[in-house]
Amino acid sequence: MSRRGTRRGFTLIEMIIAVTLVAAIVTGLLMTMRTALSAYQKVHARLDDNRRVMGLDRALHRQLGGIMPVAMQCPGGPPMAAFIGDPTSLRFVSSSSLAEGARGYPRVVEYAAAPDPQGGLRLMMNERIYAGPSSLIPLCAGQALAPVALTPQSVELAGKMAYIRFGYRKPVPDSPMGGDWLPAWQGIPDLPRAMRIEMAPLAADPAHLPMLTVNVPVRLNRQLLAPYADY
Repeated sequence: MSRRGTRRGFTLIEMIIAVTLVAAIVTGLLMTMRTALSAYQKVHARLDDNRRVMGLDRALHRQLGGIMPVAMQCPGGPPMAAFIGDPTSLRFVSSSSLAEGARGYPRVVEYAAAPDPQGGLRLMMNERIYAGPSSLIPLCAGQALAPVALTPQSVELAGKMAYIRFGYRKPVPDSPMGGDWLPAWQGIPDLPRAMRIEMAPLAADPAHLPMLTVNVPVRLNRQLLAPYADY
């Protein structure tokens, strides 16, 4: 007669319970990893947006602070400073480029507030190499100033803004602060004492750095059309 073994195996119910417990644990781990990955992606995107805002703020300060004292003359018009601004656009010659910094050639820079397809306004920029007075002729339309032309090569600096307004501070002799803020600067032989790009986001988000007003002083006090003698 054979002896019956004393060892006992797993039943089907015990196997089902074990597999169910393992599946529940794995599902919980996967959900935790998915939540952590989603939070990481949101934080990374937020940091990228904040770095972009900070980088744009520095780039605007460098470009506006690098204004060059250049004169221009539209055909049939009087000489004036190559610095033309109104409440929605600004044009000038700068020693700083958005792409090359201060290492490249001087640039003719154009800023303009344009409608944003996603709502609100966006700040657009055109930039091309300054190669003497002839490179300023495209700014003229006959005897008047041509509007800023946006092309597929135009760069969007900021989008989804509630408003974008440009301002120009009137220079006052012997005054480091200057005078009142003016809404336009056209046909004036001198440069303003400071420039302002006033902006506010369309929808404020406390988790992101907003693109706010930029104030940049002009360090040049040279009268562009006045003759200077070299010594």
